[in-house]
Amino acid sequence: MKIELPNQTYKYVTENSQECDSETAFVLTAQNEKYLENAKENNTHSIIKIAEIASLFRVDEIEIIGITGTNGKTTTASAIYSFLLDLGYKAAMQGTRGLFMNDTVAEGKTLTTPSVLNTYKHIYQAVEAGCKYFIMEVSSHAIVQKRIEGLEFALKILTNITQDHLDYHKTIEDYIYVKNSFFQDEGKKLINRDEPRADFNFKNAYTYSIENPSTYRLMAYSLNNGSSGLIQHFQEIVPFTASLHGFFNLYNLMGAIAAVHLLTGKKLEEIADVVDNFAGVSGRMEQISTVPNVIVDFAHTPDGMQQVLNALKEKELIVVFGAGGDRDRIKRPLMGRVASSLAKKVFITSDNPRHENPEAIVQEILDGIEDRSDVVVELNRKKAIEMALAVQGEDEVVVILGKGDESYQIIYDEKLPFDDREVVRELLHC
Repeated sequence: MKIELPNQTYKYVTENSQECDSETAFVLTAQNEKYLENAKENNTHSIIKIAEIASLFRVDEIEIIGITGTNGKTTTASAIYSFLLDLGYKAAMQGTRGLFMNDTVAEGKTLTTPSVLNTYKHIYQAVEAGCKYFIMEVSSHAIVQKRIEGLEFALKILTNITQDHLDYHKTIEDYIYVKNSFFQDEGKKLINRDEPRADFNFKNAYTYSIENPSTYRLMAYSLNNGSSGLIQHFQEIVPFTASLHGFFNLYNLMGAIAAVHLLTGKKLEEIADVVDNFAGVSGRMEQISTVPNVIVDFAHTPDGMQQVLNALKEKELIVVFGAGGDRDRIKRPLMGRVASSLAKKVFITSDNPRHENPEAIVQEILDGIEDRSDVVVELNRKKAIEMALAVQGEDEVVVILGKGDESYQIIYDEKLPFDDREVVRELLHC
């Protein structure tokens, strides 16, 4: 991707050494250092560091909010974005769902955290659009690969730390270390105080919680017809209501409310008034049909699955799920154990197998299930969903996990059209 920068000795900048030429400067980052010689071979105009062009992208003219954690990044980011817009601020949001600016979609889905130059470009677009705030999801990969190089964060947020991405980080200890490394500076940070693995610099740290003492604590809550609660901030106690379901979403809402309070200085009561306007995120606890009751969620980790299924524990559950190929294999039996312990019936199927054999993935999931009498294996995901709907009783809920609002199935390197929600609508004619 070439980006044109006016009034420079070069005409363009790029991170891709293959795009270099006499008019194009090569932006050297931690990710592309190994391609430096290739950039020179392609007669690049010059070599520049990302910090040297930060001001040209106006990254210091906007307040950047970075959110990391295993689960809840997207919902927390989306809630902050929604609250800020409803309070009259201009804001942009970058993450798994794409780039949004001032309530419009500016760019489609991408990596959770794009390359550093892409993020700089998005920040520039946000500044040009008059945005005061830029909310971004920060993945563990991005922290290791320095895809947030040169960014000054007005606020950093930790949602939680559970197991994921051990295909990349190798050990849970390394994964925990990487997440916590984001919070070792003296900048303003907001930490989930109920997360026992959190390790952070206490200077300029604020906390939120349900169980432990914190700066922002949920004193009481209800999960009837959505969610509601009472937030205590020192002597102030403020009620809120929301349409989001599930205990885990209380943490997402608390994090978002606290973040907006820290960023804007608005009265807590004023922020709480706009919480109910946030309808949630597509593919996160999304009810596709009420009769029969069918829910689709993105949960693809043992902890994420447990949170979603526990949120529906008053119901009899039929679960459809799989595990991604070329990803953390250690979590597969754990996912199987969670599903079999919390669901009445389990359908194990394919979920983005990539270059792995789907049957081998399923076998590793089955390794975590002792009693397989209520387990069905069907590798055809559409067929598995159809089978689950066919056996669904009147008061039972079919929960389809792993893909959320993804509109594709990845087999080898090919993305084939597939959307759990559309499959359900097609099968139920709704």
